[in-house]
Order: sequence, then C-alpha cells, then structure tokens
Amino acid sequence: MNIVVAILGISFLVVVHETGHYLAARAFGMRVLRYSIGFGPPIFRYQPKGSPTVFQVCAIPFLAYVQIDGMNPAEEIDPNDPALFPNKGVLARMVTIFAGSFANYLAAMLIMFGFYLAFGMPRSVESQDAMIVGEVGPGTPAEQAGMQPGDRIVEANGRPITTIRELQAVTQPRAEQPTVYVVERDGQRLPPMTITPTRSPEDQGQIGVMTPLVFEPVSVGDAAYSALLWPLVQTRVQLEGMAALVRNRSTEGIQGPVGMTRMATESAERGPRTFIPFIALISVALGLFNLLPFPALDGGRLVFLGFELITRRRPNEKVEAVVHMVGLLFLLGVIVLVTFRDVMG
Repeated sequence: MNIVVAILGISFLVVVHETGHYLAARAFGMRVLRYSIGFGPPIFRYQPKGSPTVFQVCAIPFLAYVQIDGMNPAEEIDPNDPALFPNKGVLARMVTIFAGSFANYLAAMLIMFGFYLAFGMPRSVESQDAMIVGEVGPGTPAEQAGMQPGDRIVEANGRPITTIRELQAVTQPRAEQPTVYVVERDGQRLPPMTITPTRSPEDQGQIGVMTPLVFEPVSVGDAAYSALLWPLVQTRVQLEGMAALVRNRSTEGIQGPVGMTRMATESAERGPRTFIPFIALISVALGLFNLLPFPALDGGRLVFLGFELITRRRPNEKVEAVVHMVGLLFLLGVIVLVTFRDVMG
C-alpha cells in the first residue's frame, strides 16, 4: 500500500507540473492537443465539445505530459495560425515554459502551509544525557547500517556520545571514512556498526540521523510565512548539493525513478509527518531540475527563448531540434544508468 501511495504522490507532482504548462498555454490562447496522465495505450479518453484538447489516462498511469501545438521545433509551422506555440510572443512562450516549475513551487508552498497548520512547526528536542535517534533519513548511511528511530548512540569512533553536538563533532570531520558507532536498542547494546559518513554540500560528514522532533502549533500568518520561505531554502540546499556532486565528481546523490520511489515508500511508511514534507521536497526538486539550462529540459528551452528575447531573432529551428534531441538522449542514458545502479544496488 505504501508503494502505491508513493507512486501516486510522485505522479501527482508531475501532473501539477504539466497542469502549469497547460493553464499558461490556454491563458495565452495556445492550442493544446493532448493532456495525458501516464504513457502507453489510452484506457480513458475525453474531448470536451468544441475543445481541441484530448484528455486521457493511459495504461501506465505514471508521470504525465502536455502536447502544445507547434512546440516541436521540427514541426512544419503555419505562420497564419495564431494558436500555434511559435506564433505567440516570446514572453508568452517563456511564461508557458516557466509555468510548470512555478506550479511545482506553488504546490510545495501549499503543501507545507497545510502541513504547518495540521501538525505544527517541527522543532528538534535534544536530550542532555543521551543521543536518542528521532528519525533516520531514507537511503542514508545510518539506515543502510540498520539504525532505527529510538536507538541510543553511545559511542562513535571510540568516543562516548551523549548529545547531538558530540555526535556531530566526531562525524563531521570523517566524511567518506569508515567509522565505528555503538548503539543501544531497548536497553541492549548492539554489535558495533561500521558506517561511512557521506559528504554534505558543506563538505562535512553526515550519517543521516536526527534528534526527536516536537510539533508546536503556529498561527496562520506564521504558517504562511514559513511555507513561503521553505521552497526557497530547499532550493539553496539542493543547488549546494548539485555543486558538491560536480565538485566531487560523484553521482551518489542522484536518484532515478526506482530510487526516488523507494525513498518515497520509506517516507510513507514513517507516516504523514515524514511523507508530506518529502513530497513537498520532491516538488521543489522537480521544479528546480526542469529549470536547469540543459537541452530537452524547460530550462534549455528558456535559454533559446532568452537568446531570442535579447537578439530579437529566432534560433535556427533545426539546430534547436537537434540540440534538444541530443539532450534528451543524454538524459535518458543517465536515467537508465542510475536506475540500473538503484536496482542492482
């Protein structure tokens, strides 16, 4: 059941993204030929009377896409058809492309706003005499070693541990170095765990544990303010993470569809207080990823539109089509490799 919830949650975010494109396109009078939820043979299809758009649900109801007429640079374009994507002004086209990521950011804000109102604002609670694990991050070194919420970390690298600060003092300098941790569970000391901390964007070691959280009620105003800032903070963190991956020439932080679904499933198993912020985080990640200035992504298309806006002349359509095709093939190759790693790992 949890994996179904996870898949539906991720698919919902893609639907949100494509809905942003669809609403912006329709607002500017563009013709949308197809709005599809999923891939493969359609199992449900509906076209409202007088509408050019076919709404469909396919046999594989995972992800979604919107087909805007004339958006493919390789298509033959009728310059007299005002409803085609390329026949609209450059700002209208830029807004339409940007609208997908904007919808994801807006969704993250609304999700966190509802979360804060329903559960309150999370605050870490630190014990003064014991390092109690409140949460173990999905896919983190601590989880892979078998650490669980409620465990008490009593020793790290030969040093006694009683607080989170003592744990950080030992762990942070030992990024990518095997380190022995001693844990007690239900009053019983477990065999020592050898854990290799990952390197954070701040170039510090981390194993992926948090102290217990309490949730304090907040006002509507405070919830709205925190929800507004939350996606911006997460964007900064994710950009720092991407920079660290490039700097360290590592792909450890990259998750494919299998890895992402696994993490979402694990979050769902921990309950709504973990799953809801995770879905909001994925929404931010989806919006940010699509804005990267890479061919085939929305950000890549915005680069070409930005060129047109600055130079007041359009790029060569055939060159743009080739660039996006090469980018798409590269992205598909990366997805295949990462998925293979996730499955075999």
